[in-house]
Amino acid sequence: MKLILTHEVTNLGTPGDIVEVKDGYGRNFLLPRNFAIRWSKGAAKQVESIKAARNAHAVHDLEEAQSIKGNLESAPINVPVRAGVGGRLFGAVTVSDIADALGVAGAKVDKRRIEVGNPIKALGTHTVSVRVHPEVSAKVQLNVVASK
Repeated sequence: MKLILTHEVTNLGTPGDIVEVKDGYGRNFLLPRNFAIRWSKGAAKQVESIKAARNAHAVHDLEEAQSIKGNLESAPINVPVRAGVGGRLFGAVTVSDIADALGVAGAKVDKRRIEVGNPIKALGTHTVSVRVHPEVSAKVQLNVVASK
């Protein structure tokens, strides 16, 4: 199945890329979540507008990416969550929670660029990776704290 990506999909491509995927993956995952649209001659004309929108939001040069990386790694970010007795969380810390905490701290980051290794299910200090640029990745320290 030939599709045009409208959002970044890990290990597949970025918005505006034309990709060939298996029918089930496209029909059951990419299309229902609006990560892609079906390829056609008319839709192929939209690729330029999708790429222009991506370029408007992207970090363009390596120096800017390095400065954003420095800001993210400079101080730990507090992530308030609901926790029970003994420091166990009700659920896990999601990438949306992390993106919101980064936004409060002054670093607006798209949640699809945050990579969490193992699910965060306990209070304390944890490390996550944020892809700022294709060549730059920042290691961000998170302090998961109980909210009141």
